[in-house]
Amino acid sequence: MKSSSNYREWIFAIAIAGLLVTETSCKGQNMDRSEDFDRQPAVAGQFYPATRAQLEKELKSYFDNAQQLLVDQPQALIVPHAGYVFSGQVAASAFRQLDRNRKFKHIFLIGSSHTMYFTGAAVYSRGAFITPLGRVAIDSLAGELLKNHDVLIDDVKPHLKEHSLEVQLPFLQYWLKNEFSIVPIVIGGESQATISLLAEALEPYFTPENLFVISSDFSHYPSYDDARRTDDDMAKAILTNSPVEFMKAKVRNENAGIDDLATAMCGWTSGLTLLKITEGKSNVNYQTIMYRNSGDSPYGSKDRVVGYWAIAAIQQASKPDFNLTEQGKRELLILARKTITSHLLGQKFSPPDESSLPDALKANAGAFVTLHNHGRLRGCIGNFSTTPPLYRVVMAMAISAATEDYRFESVTLDELKDIDIEISVLTPMKRINNINEIELGRHGIYIRKGVHSGTFLPQVATETQWSLEEFLGHCARDKAGIGWEGWRNAEIYTYEAIVFDEKQLGLK
Repeated sequence: MKSSSNYREWIFAIAIAGLLVTETSCKGQNMDRSEDFDRQPAVAGQFYPATRAQLEKELKSYFDNAQQLLVDQPQALIVPHAGYVFSGQVAASAFRQLDRNRKFKHIFLIGSSHTMYFTGAAVYSRGAFITPLGRVAIDSLAGELLKNHDVLIDDVKPHLKEHSLEVQLPFLQYWLKNEFSIVPIVIGGESQATISLLAEALEPYFTPENLFVISSDFSHYPSYDDARRTDDDMAKAILTNSPVEFMKAKVRNENAGIDDLATAMCGWTSGLTLLKITEGKSNVNYQTIMYRNSGDSPYGSKDRVVGYWAIAAIQQASKPDFNLTEQGKRELLILARKTITSHLLGQKFSPPDESSLPDALKANAGAFVTLHNHGRLRGCIGNFSTTPPLYRVVMAMAISAATEDYRFESVTLDELKDIDIEISVLTPMKRINNINEIELGRHGIYIRKGVHSGTFLPQVATETQWSLEEFLGHCARDKAGIGWEGWRNAEIYTYEAIVFDEKQLGLK
């Protein structure tokens, strides 16, 4: 068993980018194709610790330092596959976005072959994958896919020494609370015909109950600064959800004369497969989670680095039209006032009987509650979450707007008669790549950069008569705290709101 220091020295020596093994290392295996075969760890003790205790300790440190950043659950993750001391924090930040309690029907692990050349996509269809954390079963779907699609080949050899899928498993084993099985796929060669056929075979499974894990590092061996520029360009191409733009970025960077750049994305065939699956799906948005390269690790130099991105693909579920009637609006406003009044009186207010409420009030939707006193803002708090029913969100936000807006003193009971209540019911957020998609007065904006975020409701643009850049600048500086120009390299989302108030509905 290697000591901790020897383990890290070993990682530094061979795992910065990937373990390159010749095809001959996989030859000479005498497989009995009629029997199940458990795939044993190939890079335990090299890319990650070989003992359960040490591996769990290292994984815990990565997840403890990862943050929940995404509003919605990912349906696919692009995750690095280098030695953990280089890319472990980026990988954990990707898997941290998953709800630990989710029970996936199928988990697809897709990587590009590092160890041998072959044609097609090799599926490991029997037995299990073994890691220091235990056994991960092979999904029976693997066998069904092999029967139905010629592009998939039943061959264990490409998997035996391949690290790109193996290194993902400990993250899934540590983070997910429910048991899971996997469909492991290694893509051979660089044929775009293979990629198109594979995407066609897998596209029907790009549904909310499944997860796709795409294993890929980004740039290989340029300098630290060149890697950041190249990797940023590749990530922006992925965010367009366009295979054409992705391939243009790959060719552009690899032909740009960048010193020592061997590839712009080592697992580009896997990344392209995902983009071909999601291409044309207008409800799929790609979001960046974290970037680092090996030069950010104390074990790497800045002369020759490998880039690592964590990126998520999120598919917004299509929802029926949300119909909030005038009576429904009145009930929410009345409920908000009763909730605030009871809270200020120190009384517990029991929520209404759900069976008596219109369906729209029981729907899952976010909402903001805004308070005005003779036209002056007196409090505004909201929640984008679509987990609780709308009426409960309104009750909670009403109390928060009256007592928890840090900009104001709490509303008093005597003052309540002068307070006008306004409610904004929110539609789901949509990631945009062009600010020209924002329609002032119609769209609210949510800006996020790292751990910083801020939002403006649609009516803010109307009330202030700001230009589009003023709308973005004020939100970035005053709400998100990232500076006036901070929106330019931040994630921007839009949403719409159904806005109504007590005066409008004759309640005051």
